[in-house]
Amino acid sequence: MKNCLAAIILILSFCSTKLYAQEIDTVPINTKDLNIKLKRSPLPSRQGPLNFEPVKIKPLVVNAKINYWKTKTSIGINVNQAQFSNNWKGGGTNSVAVGGLLNWKAEYNKNSYSYISEVVLQYGKIKNKDQLQKKTNDRIFWDNKASFQLSKSWFFFGSLSFESQFDNGYSYNVTNGQETATLISKFMGPGYLTESIGFEYKPVKYFSTRIGTGTARQTFVLDEKLFIDPDPTKQLKSSVYGVELGKKVRNELAFQVVSAFDKDVFTNTNLKARYQMFVPYEDFEWSKIDHRLDVAITAKINRFMNTSLTGVLLFDADTQTNKIQASQTLALGFGFTFPR
Repeated sequence: MKNCLAAIILILSFCSTKLYAQEIDTVPINTKDLNIKLKRSPLPSRQGPLNFEPVKIKPLVVNAKINYWKTKTSIGINVNQAQFSNNWKGGGTNSVAVGGLLNWKAEYNKNSYSYISEVVLQYGKIKNKDQLQKKTNDRIFWDNKASFQLSKSWFFFGSLSFESQFDNGYSYNVTNGQETATLISKFMGPGYLTESIGFEYKPVKYFSTRIGTGTARQTFVLDEKLFIDPDPTKQLKSSVYGVELGKKVRNELAFQVVSAFDKDVFTNTNLKARYQMFVPYEDFEWSKIDHRLDVAITAKINRFMNTSLTGVLLFDADTQTNKIQASQTLALGFGFTFPR
């Protein structure tokens, strides 16, 4: 019996020791009287103080310049040709038409100062069989504007613009089946030079309005042939484009408003419009106010081809007419833009 009790006590003691060992991860050992030697660390060690010396590093200089200029050049060429055989019963006239457009724009921006220069050159001609050659388009326009920012949307500006044409312009009449041409305009006949200072309102990048409170315009007619009346029984014209006979320049002071809009209204479709109003101080009448509206819609077909619709509305009493003049052109051709 005593042996059985001793065996049971031994088994219970063994089990309790095992359970206690599972609950305790580590058992503290007193190493006070133990002679334990640790191996030497393989890492090198240094005795004594460490000395640090500054190292001079040469600054890295990047040879880069900020370019404040941004330029864009657009070139357009269109050709139209029609040919009919002699026995073509549908009617028609053999014709060839060629037109070209160059639009160059440079823009400088730095801090509150900006400068924009834009050149627009247009020329086109058509030749119908048994008829004289006729112009379809002819314009030289160069606009320069320097401005200083006053606030978020207002600028003080000064501008200088020039406008004329490349080739002679004619009016055509047919008498007894014979077509005749009469000279009515040419290069610097007329030519316009306009200087203006004032304030510009530009709330967004694609729209602006110039208010030129101080504007001067010089109208040039350098060739006296333009004063000759086509009717030989009549005397010379007293004035042409506002320039009096015997003079070559006419000076005017005026109030001018110029509004411009240039934005991609649809995918690959650009709308560009420019309205100009010229109000002379000398003769402040509604019939003497000049208006001009230029509108151009250009749609890009692919990388090199586009189609364009352009129109001009003009009212200028100095052109010997009291009615609105209109011009419209629809063209399909090649277009190139640099940089792309």
